[in-house]
Amino acid sequence: MSSVALTPEPKVSEGAVSAAAGVGRADRVKRRLTSPWATIAALIIAVVWTIPTFGLLLSSFRPADQISSTGWWSFFTNPQLTLANYRDVLFSGSDTSPQLGEYFVNSLMIAIPGTIIPLVLAALAAYAFAWVKFRGSGTLFVVIFALQIVPLQMALIPLLQLFVTFLQPFQDALAETVPFISERQYLPVWIAHTIFALPLAIFLLHNFISEIPGEVVEAARVDGAGHGQIFFRIILPLATPAIASFAIFQFLWVWNDLLVALVFSSGTPDTAPLTQRLAELAGSRGENWERLTAGAFVSLIVPLLVFFGLQRFFVRGLLAGSAKG
Repeated sequence: MSSVALTPEPKVSEGAVSAAAGVGRADRVKRRLTSPWATIAALIIAVVWTIPTFGLLLSSFRPADQISSTGWWSFFTNPQLTLANYRDVLFSGSDTSPQLGEYFVNSLMIAIPGTIIPLVLAALAAYAFAWVKFRGSGTLFVVIFALQIVPLQMALIPLLQLFVTFLQPFQDALAETVPFISERQYLPVWIAHTIFALPLAIFLLHNFISEIPGEVVEAARVDGAGHGQIFFRIILPLATPAIASFAIFQFLWVWNDLLVALVFSSGTPDTAPLTQRLAELAGSRGENWERLTAGAFVSLIVPLLVFFGLQRFFVRGLLAGSAKG
């Protein structure tokens, strides 16, 4: 009697099965998002989202009497264009309310340091939480993450009292060395924006930096690199997409902010941001909102330049830390 030898079937690990299932789900999601119906839906959403902005753009070029009496869609039946709205916004000014250019400079002086300072501090903190082991790091990271749920409005008055008590003497001492910054009261606004931005910035950058392969960091340590060299030569170049992505969000947030700048600055034209001037353009009862439409598009110039300058990092930055590899 002959016997048949049975070859045992190879065992498949649970990890391989879950990985294959994950790839299958990813393929299905990708096919659905790239289907013709998904493309049509995206186009419809984009058109609906763009229509109000297009109407605002047309209104910025229409005469004031036309804006107050007819809707922007009537431009196609009775086209009338003027540059008077932009001329009033850009070149009209007084001693108490200067031209828009000075507010433009104030917004740049607030937005640029208000973006760079929290990014620098958050990148250093994210690296420490990801690759520097110290006691209580997990608890401290959870506390920082929980700070995101604190409403900004709740912290305004306590923070303002803290600034009056502790920051004012320091700012008075700074007046002798940097009089421009001291006179314009930029320092409290920078610190306020930094405090409000740090929890989210640390969380997002930590998710990205912690996903950098450990072999790269360990190899640098074996070669004798310290934390400073690892951070500047390895972490920063690899984390550029996440840093650029958050820089876009933070710059747009600070550029469009009105509440924080009014609370922590003197509120005078010397320190007021562009958003305050835009609010003044509409008048006390909104009767001059044709100027507001023109001013809104003038204020869009810098955010658009920032976005298009960093857009190649934007998508990669949005996916920072979203998947485990």
